[in-house]
Parts: sequence; structure tokens; C-alpha cells
Amino acid sequence: MQLLCLTDRDPADSLPGLDLLPHEVRTSPLSLRVPETMASRFDAILIDGSLDPRRARTASLALVEATDTPRVVILPEVALPALTLDWGVRDLLLPTASPAEIELRLRLLERPVSDTDTTPPAVQSAGVVIDESNFIARVFGRTLDLTYKEFELLHFLAGHPGRVFTRDQLLSEVWGTDYFGGTRTVDVHVRRLRAKLGEHEGLISTVRGVGYGFARARYDEDGE
Repeated sequence: MQLLCLTDRDPADSLPGLDLLPHEVRTSPLSLRVPETMASRFDAILIDGSLDPRRARTASLALVEATDTPRVVILPEVALPALTLDWGVRDLLLPTASPAEIELRLRLLERPVSDTDTTPPAVQSAGVVIDESNFIARVFGRTLDLTYKEFELLHFLAGHPGRVFTRDQLLSEVWGTDYFGGTRTVDVHVRRLRAKLGEHEGLISTVRGVGYGFARARYDEDGE
């Protein structure tokens, strides 16, 4: 693949695993505006936010209107809460990502788009609609301003209404099996999600001693 990496340092330092893959990588400073004609020559654009997430966000926002070339942001785990849908990226990579993970995520970007393609069906449950293809979540028509992990957590919960998941299960499904943080992060993200759901915060219920469920009251009433 032909890759453009927006970074202020050697890509081998921001994403070491990439150096072991046979892709052609061209670099450009984060602050440099990328013309559409230039961006279109690449299969994907990597945006390095491993040192300065704010500058990465600025660079990403500048590309939203400029090009349709898929974009992947590189962010350290501590900066993930800053990633929101308006960044316009298709995926993210941690600086510690292995060559196998990098290769997989890049290959997924290559899926051709044609008139016969079908977009993933939106998840709809209890007034929440999750548009996965566009990373948009709404509750009763109101768009939610979610971080990447908040979106992923809501998407998973809304996709399994009525079920109850332990914190460990949610960590595995949303954060991945290689996540080494504690289950406290699940509680923090649930609290933030509830705040953003506002008057509909009760859609995410706590089952004491077990974990969390979504739309359990409605699910039980419908008898599904």
C-alpha cells in the first residue's frame, strides 16, 4: 500500500510495527496542509498523535472536507478519551500495535466500494440508533457527542438489549483481550455515557454484583 504519514518524526518511532511491513510510506509534517490531489495518490493517511494529540486533531479535521482517502490516527491509550467522531477517522492504532494488527487494519481499509455494496444495518434499540458506518449515535433523534470508546461501548450494549454483561466481559468485548487496565474504566465510561444520554440514562442499568445491561426494563416488558 501507498501510505502518507502526517508526523513530525520518523514513522518508525511513532509506529514501530509499521517499519516491519512492506508498505511504501511517505511522510509530511502535521502542520502542512495536504492538497486533495496529493491525498488521492495514497491508499491511506496515518495521522500521528502519539506526541501531540491536539495537533493530530487539527490535522485530521483539516482533511475531513479535503479528501475521501481513509484516515487512521495513531494515539497513545491515555489520549483515547480525546478521540471523538468529528475527527473523521476510519480507525485508530496504538503506538504499540503489532505488525499483524497494523496489517489487518490497513487491509480492512482496502475494501472496495461499489454500487452493489450494502452498508452495515444500523443498530436500533429502545430509541437509540447506532450508525456504525458513519460513527454516529442518536437517542430519540438527538445526536450524541461520544468519544471513540463511549461509542464502542454504547454500540455493544445497544446491540444486545436485555442482556447483562460483567465488567470483565465488557472489557474483553470493547477494549480487547490485550487491555491491561482495570474494570474501573468500565464504570467511568458507563457514568459518562449516562450523563450524555441525559434523561434517558436509565437505558443503561446496573445489576448489583454483576455488571451492566441495556434496555432491560423494556426487554422484560416485551417478553422477548
